[in-house]
Amino acid sequence: MIVTSNLSKTYNKNRVLHIESLDIPKGQSFGLVGNNGAGKTTYFSLLLDLIQPTTGHIKNNTILVHESEDWKPFTSSFIDESFLIGYLTPEEYFYFIGELRGQNRADVDNLLNQFEDFFHGEILKQKKYLRDLSKGNQKKAGIVAALIGNPEVIILDEPFANLDPTTQIRLKAIIKDLAETKGVTVLISSHDLMHVTDVCERIVVLEKGKIVKDLVTSEATLKELETHFSGAMAN
Repeated sequence: MIVTSNLSKTYNKNRVLHIESLDIPKGQSFGLVGNNGAGKTTYFSLLLDLIQPTTGHIKNNTILVHESEDWKPFTSSFIDESFLIGYLTPEEYFYFIGELRGQNRADVDNLLNQFEDFFHGEILKQKKYLRDLSKGNQKKAGIVAALIGNPEVIILDEPFANLDPTTQIRLKAIIKDLAETKGVTVLISSHDLMHVTDVCERIVVLEKGKIVKDLVTSEATLKELETHFSGAMAN
């Protein structure tokens, strides 16, 4: 589904990312972990054509991401609150995203109804603009907006940050359902090793822009990751 080849990004002669090869098959729940500056956000930014690669490319369902926009109709993401439109209410924002993705209001309402527990009565019908919501509620709105239109690929950067424990548990169930039941390719970056091992069947560790581990998730994965990062801290 997503094929990365000889990809690099350099700023002022400083190479911040270099991935020779990375293939993510359709329907995989994929986790990307690493310390600050490891290259996680850079990779997602390249995947979403927010920045241009220095060398190499990413293909999303055979489409070269930086040369065509044909991948956009089946790909969605929520990276941070800059993806929101702050002067809209959540309802206005959801309907706007729905229009972009060929969904009518009834389609959007049907989707929103599935996330009443996730919203916990704090998003809809509150007569608040998105900019006035808490960071956690902004994140909830952005994540659900990313699900509108039945995307085949969903990219989430630090989805568990700023969420309370109950919402984190609900979000993990949503992510598992997307990948395991609906066959969506879900890419997650996170600093939370426990959450990412709970929801991702495969985890890649980035360090100084390079892949240093590529793990199929098992009962031993969390311990392996903790040992790796404990060693990195010691060094």
